[in-house]
Amino acid sequence: MLEKTFKLKEHGTNVKTEVIAGITTFLAMAYILAVNPNILGTVMNQDGVFIATCLASAVATFVMGLWANYPIVLSAGLGLNAYFAYTVCLTELSDMGANAFTVALTAVFVEGVIFIVISAFKVREQIINGIPQNVKYGITAGIGLFIAFIGLKGANVTVASDSTLVDLGDFSRPDVVLCMIGLLIIVVLSHYHVKGSVLIGIITTWILGIIAEKIGWYVVDVEAGVYSLIPSGVVSVSSFSGLKETAFHFNFAWAGEHLIQFIAILFSFLFVDLFDTVGTVVGVADKAKLLREDGTLPRVGRVFMADAVGTVLGSCLGTSTVTSFVESSAGVAEGGKTGLTACVSGLLFIVALLFSPVFLAIPSFATSPALIYVGMLMLTSITKINFEADAADAIGAYLAVLIMPLTYSISNGIMFAVVSWVIVKVCTKKAKDVSPVMWVVFVLFALRIASLVTNFS
Repeated sequence: MLEKTFKLKEHGTNVKTEVIAGITTFLAMAYILAVNPNILGTVMNQDGVFIATCLASAVATFVMGLWANYPIVLSAGLGLNAYFAYTVCLTELSDMGANAFTVALTAVFVEGVIFIVISAFKVREQIINGIPQNVKYGITAGIGLFIAFIGLKGANVTVASDSTLVDLGDFSRPDVVLCMIGLLIIVVLSHYHVKGSVLIGIITTWILGIIAEKIGWYVVDVEAGVYSLIPSGVVSVSSFSGLKETAFHFNFAWAGEHLIQFIAILFSFLFVDLFDTVGTVVGVADKAKLLREDGTLPRVGRVFMADAVGTVLGSCLGTSTVTSFVESSAGVAEGGKTGLTACVSGLLFIVALLFSPVFLAIPSFATSPALIYVGMLMLTSITKINFEADAADAIGAYLAVLIMPLTYSISNGIMFAVVSWVIVKVCTKKAKDVSPVMWVVFVLFALRIASLVTNFS
């Protein structure tokens, strides 16, 4: 049955290899089960987010494995969850208080539905091709800096300052010190190609934190939001009740009343997910030698559909956009070449449901090293930017990198990158280079800027 479903011999692999590859991929990306509830837990029920993440990741990965037959695993994307919590909920919709997440979930749901439609009609590739390559690289690099900044802030390595806006944190604090130790652990382990280096770094930092709590350096103060690092148990199913606080909490009424602002939020989710998925899928497929000679990917529509289904289901259950994970390359490096690798990882997401007390006890200073490290990996896209070939490409990429971390907003970075790129193209008499896709996005973001000017006035 496995041979018939996954065509193992045709791909030059076997069950044992695929199972090991699936376990390896899960271990390499299991950190998301600690990081996602930590980030989204700032605006939503943490237990519900954990369950939603496990279920949406499992289903999307099963679709990828069984239907697309690729060794690619999906879960809530880093960067997208940060945008969801810190930009949309805590910044753009701060006046909505505890209900802000309902608008963000609505945007993710609509994004997922749009992706299902454009994946079915093969429009997604056209959208990707219509966006300038330099701007794509700039957005990826900008998101990397944004994620890294969130990691530094979450561990108090950087703190607010009245005189300089930001400053270095207090290195007598355990969270600051342990975060930097965790980062160094991840970097060293990655250098030696240790499987699951990010997860090992998180767990090691957490264990060091528990030791710090036991010796009195890390002091628990619930009123101040400093909780014990020791889990209440190992296995539990009680957290399923938290799903009631996150599942199907949509707010279409607000979206209709604030349509322009909602569309801007929606398009930011769309753009980031587009770049993340295409870049990851092509990179992993290339490493697995699954690309055709012309660089195209067989069954690419099914790959995108798995992403879209995961996003829709995730929004219904209560998590941010589900996307393909670059950590899938860890399984590919172990020999994984078919959907069986993905299905093994999907099963492990189901098993992880029973261990919520462990994942939810992991503090932000232990997951922050993962954010900082992944941010570094994403920042490497800046080396691909050509700042000399075209003025529009240069300013578009530059503003994406600059604006995202400094305004604490992915959407602001994308907005200024697109608007500046189109304006400079027109002013340099290269308007013919602007694709219909970029014109549509330009108009939408221009309307968003106009609404900001009106609100400010």
